[in-house]
Amino acid sequence: MHFSKATLFTSTLIAASAAASVATRTEPSCSTGPIQCCQGAENADGPVVSKLLGLLGVVVQDLNILVGINCAPLSVIGIGSSGCNAQPFCCQNSTFNGLIAIGCFAINIDGPL
Repeated sequence: MHFSKATLFTSTLIAASAAASVATRTEPSCSTGPIQCCQGAENADGPVVSKLLGLLGVVVQDLNILVGINCAPLSVIGIGSSGCNAQPFCCQNSTFNGLIAIGCFAINIDGPL
């Protein structure tokens, strides 16, 4: 069987691209700040969160927004060692000393890396 140089080059390029995509690791990321490890979360109009927001004097426009409860920043380095024994979240506003974090969505740090 005879292969042209172009065919061999194309085959090599495809194989190298496939190997590179398999070897690429993506770390979980959060564009709004550090990943938060929260003990729980509920909508802003939920029974626990609405009381906390009221005590803090925080007004949330969208009551369907998810609010994390009792959160602490989680570094990517810490995922393997101490980990997050609760749910990891990415939150838009975590300026309330960990009591609450507003505008959260759950992220998966256990997925394939």
